[in-house]
Amino acid sequence: MPVGESAAERRISAIRDFNRFYTHRIGVLGAGHLGSDLSLTEVRVLYEIAQRDRVLASDLARELGLDAGYLSRILARFQKKGWLVRKRSSEDARKAHLGLTERGRKVFAALDVRSHNEIGALLAPLPAHRQARLQHCLETARALLAGADAANTGVMLREHRPGDLGWIIQRHGELYAREYGWNSQFEALVAEICSAFLRSFDPTRERCWIAERGGVPAGTVMLVRKSQTVAKLRLLLVDPEHRGHGVGEKLVEECLRFARECGYKKVVLWTQSILVGARRIYEAKGFRLVASEPHESFGAKLIGETWELLLARRASST
Repeated sequence: MPVGESAAERRISAIRDFNRFYTHRIGVLGAGHLGSDLSLTEVRVLYEIAQRDRVLASDLARELGLDAGYLSRILARFQKKGWLVRKRSSEDARKAHLGLTERGRKVFAALDVRSHNEIGALLAPLPAHRQARLQHCLETARALLAGADAANTGVMLREHRPGDLGWIIQRHGELYAREYGWNSQFEALVAEICSAFLRSFDPTRERCWIAERGGVPAGTVMLVRKSQTVAKLRLLLVDPEHRGHGVGEKLVEECLRFARECGYKKVVLWTQSILVGARRIYEAKGFRLVASEPHESFGAKLIGETWELLLARRASST
């Protein structure tokens, strides 16, 4: 990285580097795409015509950002090969709708299968969780570049599985070091909490949930037994990439639902005053601050807070 390069320049360089990597990886730099004698642009035009019932050349040129003359030459080539048919518009005789002939559809189908198989081969060496992560990253990139909300995918909650507690320790250690400058004492504390949870886990009274979006972990929380009537909410975390989309709220709601189901009378938690996002969720769910005390932990001066929520058993619907 050049000395003095700005954050914006680093982002541009990263995207350009990925473009070079990916175009080489999927083989679009050669003269023919997908083992055919067609260019990438020609295959894309063929794809767009195959996906639509009635499309005008002018619409293709505008949507694909192609020069009208260049597109006209591509269409003329398709027509010469017997792949393309033009049908005059009944509304405007000056316009012609484009469609594929039977031969054109067979050519497209063969290319479509080849593309599917090539991407399948690209993914095959990756374990399922990495494939899911790649899928989510690509969907996020597309939504961000399109100016859309990248988080329209739903939040799914599941109980912990082998390996999840390691992820919880890792993400807590990484994120709190990066966002608050906390040292390894905090990661050690999280590791101790996770270790104790696994050693004495009571599935009838305790839970650890992983929130997923797009098939990848987006957040986590635990509910553990403090006494016969009191439960403790622990280790609420939402990954930065997924914040602002209800992940934390859904995790806390599930904690409280389970606590009521188990017959707990109260849920308590310990947090820090600087964790504004988490505190906002607790307050919205009815928790109240009952104690606060300054302390020095994790390499920082903090104000620890104790919050609690008295649970009212919800009447079942009739």
